[in-house]
Amino acid sequence: MERGLEYRKIQRVGRGSYIVTLPQEWIKDLGLGKGDSLALKIQEDSSLLLAPRDALEAKGKEAQPRRYRIYTDLKDDAQSVIRKITSLYVISADLIHIHFKGREIPPEHKSAIYNLAKNSLLGSEVIDETSHEITIQVLINHPEFPVEKAIRRMAIVALSANRDAILALEKIDQNLVKGVLEACNDVDRLNLYVIRQLKYGLERNLFEELGFKTQKEFLGYRIVANDIKGIADNALNLANNIAALRRMTKDQLLTLNEPIDEEMYSQILEFNGKAHYFFEETLKGLFKRDYEGTDKLISEMGRFAVLEGELITLMSTKKTDPNVSSILRLAFDGSRRIIEYSRDVAEVTLNRTVEEISQPF
Repeated sequence: MERGLEYRKIQRVGRGSYIVTLPQEWIKDLGLGKGDSLALKIQEDSSLLLAPRDALEAKGKEAQPRRYRIYTDLKDDAQSVIRKITSLYVISADLIHIHFKGREIPPEHKSAIYNLAKNSLLGSEVIDETSHEITIQVLINHPEFPVEKAIRRMAIVALSANRDAILALEKIDQNLVKGVLEACNDVDRLNLYVIRQLKYGLERNLFEELGFKTQKEFLGYRIVANDIKGIADNALNLANNIAALRRMTKDQLLTLNEPIDEEMYSQILEFNGKAHYFFEETLKGLFKRDYEGTDKLISEMGRFAVLEGELITLMSTKKTDPNVSSILRLAFDGSRRIIEYSRDVAEVTLNRTVEEISQPF
């Protein structure tokens, strides 16, 4: 039933209750009567959503898993199939069927799909396989691992990877480099899951259930997740360069003329520690919705630029092996970017909380 816009007056009953009459046609059309319950929800634009409680609960119970089928042929390489699966995961697919038309599953594709489910798609498992089709199911439920918790975990792992990459530089430590590679893979998995969570909540208008006050905060958290992934990507780049340097020296393709300069290395470690402090504190401010504390951190970051300038000057005056010098600069640049990411997170916090500390008129 659809009707044009009409107006009804609010009436007051008792000392503090207000009522408004409902259209008789609407009541009859839905089979409602005296004693039935209605579900109410205040929308972001201050409008009121009104729905029969029984119908709303039945709709929730009848919700079916989101199923998709990918058809592949001879021209689709393994990575093309992987990208399709990843995109479906991000848009909240629950079941993904990968069907190979008129052929058995090629070993390369099978291996790539299993590795993707195991190593990249959080909460996913291959639950069925035939000679022509593989089925992936996403088993994790959204409330079990909320977006804020996933972002916290992302930050811990990404900062740890960054720290280990710089520590690996001192003695070209292969074990630390390997740990960085594994940590960055974990960050990628969490990042895909966060995107999935945000898209899921945005589609269903679940900003309150995710701990947000408005829909605009979805974008802010997407920026934060992207910055955390940036920290991991920079750590991975540094680790790969250290691994390449190690291989070249081991194969005697390169001889380092001198060890890493201790003064420069210790300054980079100190600079990196400060960068971590700023990022961790701005992230705390984001979760606490702390406008004033975040505003002070931004001012503190501005004063930190002096130390950054001193380190740049020190690096330019040192005469070090060019191969080592380039990696030291990568380590410094990764730390500098963490401070830039901290500013991004801080701006997200200010934007989402400025109305809470202002007086509209």
